[in-house]
Amino acid sequence: MPGQEKPSETKQEAFEAVIIPVKTLSGDSFNRLAKLLAVFNVKYMSDDKLRTIVVYAPKDVVAQMRRVVEELDRPGSEAAIGRNIEMTLALLRCSSKAPAEGRPLPADLDPVARQLRATTQYKDIQLWDVVPLHLQEGKDTDLSMRLPVSLPDLPAAFATVQIRIRTEAVSRRDSGRYVRFDRMAINFRIPYPTVKPVSPPASAQFQFMDVGLNTAGDFKEGQKTVLGKVSGLDDESAIFVVISLKVLD
Repeated sequence: MPGQEKPSETKQEAFEAVIIPVKTLSGDSFNRLAKLLAVFNVKYMSDDKLRTIVVYAPKDVVAQMRRVVEELDRPGSEAAIGRNIEMTLALLRCSSKAPAEGRPLPADLDPVARQLRATTQYKDIQLWDVVPLHLQEGKDTDLSMRLPVSLPDLPAAFATVQIRIRTEAVSRRDSGRYVRFDRMAINFRIPYPTVKPVSPPASAQFQFMDVGLNTAGDFKEGQKTVLGKVSGLDDESAIFVVISLKVLD
């Protein structure tokens, strides 16, 4: 009718379904990222195993969510930094020669020693040192330390270990919690004599041998795991590194 105003027409922005990949974060870190996206108040679903977030929202909202994911989906971001973890490294010196006199291991390492004796050539298994570490999910750890002297004829020589760890994420499974390490490098610098001392001991000459191991993967909380074998000074000896983990709530 003349003079009657037409009702205003509102244009509804079209929705679209988009898959946003998550390339770095996993486990609890992934879940923290997914939870943060609730601020956009749109429909979305996340899947830790597929490392994807599926969004159904207007195009401009999808673009904003994608920017947030890209900003947080990296090591050291607010989403990546999470739980504290206590880890213990037990360093075992092993030899294929039968010990002249047995020295008892701590009770919690007895099962590990029995397994090594049953599956390897090494019969003499001794605890060299225990290294406690405090880690944090999403952060790198770099530590160097001196180990007990293992060569009595070389008082000026000492062994060292350098530990570099990148803790990626904590995840939950039906069997318990696991810690995923993107990198775990443990390198030893061990002295060995090149000239036998006559007297006094300070006249001994020595060099250093550099050995180590590199690994990555998921390790279960509360379970002792043998990371691997590090070759010793000769074919009859080796070093085994055993880890145990506790995630702090």
